[in-house]
Amino acid sequence: MRLLIGLLCGFIMIFDIFAQQDPQYSQYMFNQMAVNPGYAGSHEAVCLSAVHRQQWVGIEGAPITSVFTVNAPFKMFGASHGAGLTVVSDKVGFNTDISAGLAYALRIPLGPGKLGIGVNGMFLNKALSATWKTPGGVDWTSDPSIPGENESVMGFDMGVGVFYRAEKVYMGLSSAHLLEPDLRYDKDKAHFQVRRHYHATAGCLLPLNNPAWEIAPSLMVYSDGTASQITANVNIMFNKKVWGGAGYRLNDAVIAMIGVDLFNGLKVGYAFDYTYTGLRQYFSAGGSHEVMVSYCFNVVREKVVKKYKSVRFL
Repeated sequence: MRLLIGLLCGFIMIFDIFAQQDPQYSQYMFNQMAVNPGYAGSHEAVCLSAVHRQQWVGIEGAPITSVFTVNAPFKMFGASHGAGLTVVSDKVGFNTDISAGLAYALRIPLGPGKLGIGVNGMFLNKALSATWKTPGGVDWTSDPSIPGENESVMGFDMGVGVFYRAEKVYMGLSSAHLLEPDLRYDKDKAHFQVRRHYHATAGCLLPLNNPAWEIAPSLMVYSDGTASQITANVNIMFNKKVWGGAGYRLNDAVIAMIGVDLFNGLKVGYAFDYTYTGLRQYFSAGGSHEVMVSYCFNVVREKVVKKYKSVRFL
């Protein structure tokens, strides 16, 4: 089986690769900074978030994604702004993608909330660490189109986005990989054309008869212009401290979620994806696991104590 997978992946890499390359998330409502620079500063607090996702547990080489983001608001020249940092590590098989970049958003008051208009710049690193196996012991190095067993290439990319947030509603639209960088290991070897991606998201809080309970539906639409993915979630929240719910990813999986606000803005969440497609027959662990930790806090500025001297003692 390993030999078959190695041969298949090696064959695919000979050609230009156009694929839906960005990782997917089930708890996207807590991970907006990773896909939309317009989100920066939208919580009026310094917010840190980490997400770790292990997909299709039981399949060798299945995607493993880790994301860390931090964003904060600030004021300058009489206007509101936001800044953020995003670091993503995405490993699939023998390929590891690492991206890191900064985001900026101009935040404009609009109705009961604020609209963030953002842009980001990111450095991408695609690394390959493989052991090529060929039938009959054929020397794979004789084919110049096959990359070496240890390769690495860097590139630069940009993204834009708008994000609107009010007390009980949010919506966002963003585009990643605007520059569509062509990452080449070598002139005559495999190269990866990163496609432009589009994200649309929306969510709200709906009160129930008991004010301690709320329903939080949300939606994420994700497309690279060729293939699309739609994920819808509904969480029930109690006292804004505990939540649980379910989701559905079209033609892929059903999702179960649970989370808790531990104390002072520290949140922990977990999601389990149950894959119902034919892919399920290749793993026994049931699906995918995703853990989220976030923490938001306000920066309290110390009051400046002003001292005045009496003119009597000058």
